Amino acid sequence: MTLPRAPRVTAQAAVVLDRVGIDRNPYLQDLVDGTMSLDVFRRTQEQFFFAVTFFPRPMAALVGRLPDPRQRLDILRNVVEEHGDFEEASFHHTTFQEFLRRLGCDVDTLDELDLSPAVRAFNSILTTACVMDELEVGIACMGIIERAFAGVSATIGRAVVARGWLPRERLIHYSLHAEIDVRHADEFFAVVEPAWEDEDRRYLIDQGLQLGAHALDRLYRDLHLSAP
Repeated sequence: MTLPRAPRVTAQAAVVLDRVGIDRNPYLQDLVDGTMSLDVFRRTQEQFFFAVTFFPRPMAALVGRLPDPRQRLDILRNVVEEHGDFEEASFHHTTFQEFLRRLGCDVDTLDELDLSPAVRAFNSILTTACVMDELEVGIACMGIIERAFAGVSATIGRAVVARGWLPRERLIHYSLHAEIDVRHADEFFAVVEPAWEDEDRRYLIDQGLQLGAHALDRLYRDLHLSAP
């Protein structure tokens, strides 16, 4: 097992995620226990696509704000991986569209959908955190979302297979994120780990952790409420 590069920030992220309880989110609970229909899952995942395709943009803004080029590399690596290591077929935008297609969604009509206020609010939070707030807030916010999404992806992937909506060998996107997002989070957290020594900056890191966990949990709760 690889030790985290940012043990103190990682430990605090675990405390925050346990307190928020995203694994107890009603969206995930309904998906796992069989309450959620395939139609509801499709419609909410079509909306989630707009969060997936937006996510690299605030991340890229952080790269430009970091004064130390060495610190930029970890986040830049995340941006590149979001873009499939420069292979369009592996863009996360593309793999999520393929996931939707395999579920039976008409991906050619995604651009015709009205963007849910829940997704617009989530995207706006990330933009504000990464562009306008203190660097520690934006970095910690994005990092804990990556950390949480690793677990969320594993839960969704298992549920989709268990419900018989897709066989395991046809699962795409979520299987990848369940594997790589812990590393992505570690790369974000490593950027702010040295700041943990400074009480004022530690406060900003904790604010970012709490904001990211709240934003992701709220997104799923709002998607759950919007799709009866």
